[in-house]
Amino acid sequence: MKEEVTDMSTEIAALWTYLRARVELAGGRNEQGTVVEKVILTAIFAALAIAVGAIIVAKVTAKANSINLN
Repeated sequence: MKEEVTDMSTEIAALWTYLRARVELAGGRNEQGTVVEKVILTAIFAALAIAVGAIIVAKVTAKANSINLN
């Protein structure tokens, strides 16, 4: 399980680095284009954060439900 979390965080870090580089390369364009791009990137990362949170909650809930209290 620990490897899965590490792999996912590595992929997210790589994606973040790539997207930041794209935003910096696009710096010569007009401001309107970069604002739209930043809003889209923010929405993508918000969706990723919600998905990761949902996965963590599901795994913790499943583990908690599997504990025998008797």
